[in-house]
Amino acid sequence: MIKAGIIGGAGYTAGELIRLLLNHEQTIIDFVFSTSNAGNKIYKVHQDLIGSTEMEFTNKINANVDVLFLCLGHGNSTAFLEQHTFSKTTKIIDLSNDFRLETDKVFNGKDFVYGLPELQREAIKKATYIANPGCFATAIQLAILPLADANLIKEDVHINAVTGATGAGTSLSKTTHFTWRDNNFSHYKAFTHQHLGEINQTVNQLQSDFDSEIHFMPNRGNFSRGIFATAYTSFDGTAEEAVDLYKAYYKDAAFTFVSDEAVHMKQVVNTNKCIIGVEKHGNKILITSVIDNLLKGASGQAIQNMNLMFGFEETAGLKLKANYF
Repeated sequence: MIKAGIIGGAGYTAGELIRLLLNHEQTIIDFVFSTSNAGNKIYKVHQDLIGSTEMEFTNKINANVDVLFLCLGHGNSTAFLEQHTFSKTTKIIDLSNDFRLETDKVFNGKDFVYGLPELQREAIKKATYIANPGCFATAIQLAILPLADANLIKEDVHINAVTGATGAGTSLSKTTHFTWRDNNFSHYKAFTHQHLGEINQTVNQLQSDFDSEIHFMPNRGNFSRGIFATAYTSFDGTAEEAVDLYKAYYKDAAFTFVSDEAVHMKQVVNTNKCIIGVEKHGNKILITSVIDNLLKGASGQAIQNMNLMFGFEETAGLKLKANYF
C-alpha cells in the first residue's frame, strides 16, 4: 500500500482524486490539505462522499507520503513547492500547467515528465515528477498523435472543442453561473488557449518537420462535464488507411479506443476513456475525440500516471462505467 497526499483539496479535480483513491486497492489517503477547510469533514465539501469517508481536511502536511497530488490553480504549484519540502522518495503529480512545457519542466532540481501515457508510457514509469496534461490538450493530442507519429501532418490543423462548466473550476464567474450557462453557448480564448503550447510541443516532438499552424477554437457548453473535440486536416490516404493508422497506434492503449461508429460524449462521461472516431471527407481527415474533462482530462489520468510510476496495473482503480442514460 502507498500513502497519498492531496494539496488543494476543495476543488473539482481533488474531489475526483479522493473518490478514485478511496476505491483504489493499493492506496491510502494520508491527508487532504486545504487551509480554508481545515477541520471540516471532506464530505461537507464533496457531498457525494457522505458515508464513504470520515476524513477531515487539514492544514498539516506529511512530507514523507509516497505520492503527492497538486490540485492547485495555475501558477500556484510553483509557489507551493518553493515553500514546502518533501522526501526525495515522494513522487509528485502536478495537475496545473506550471511544468508542462520544456521551458518550465525543471524546477528546483525536479525534472517533470509530461504525463500523457499514450505518448511516453516508458518515461512515466521511470519518473519521479509528473506534469499532468491539460484537459483540452489531452483530447486534442489523442486526436492527432497518430498523424504526427506517421509524419502525416502536412497542412494546418483546425480544431473545434467544447467543454463542460467544470472545466472552469469551482470559483464562480460571470460565465459559470447557471443562469448564464444554461441554454447558452460561447467561444473563448480563440486561437490563444494556453493548452496550445502543450499540443504544439507534442506534435513537434513526434514530427520534427512540422511547420504548419494548429488553429484551436475552444467553446463553453451548457453541460457539467465532458469534452467533445473535432480536428481536421488534409490526408492523402483512404478512409480505411486512416482508421487502420489510428487502430494500430492505439492497439496497446489502456483507455484510448478507436470506434467504427460516430462517437458522442455520453460514451465517456464518468470514465477514464478517450474514444476516437475517424472519417474521410474528400481530401480531409476528420477526427472526433471525446473525454471526461475531470477524469481522462485531469484526475483519472493522474491516477493512471500514478499506477505506471508505482508498477501497478495501469487500469487499477479506473474501471469506471459511464452513466449512459
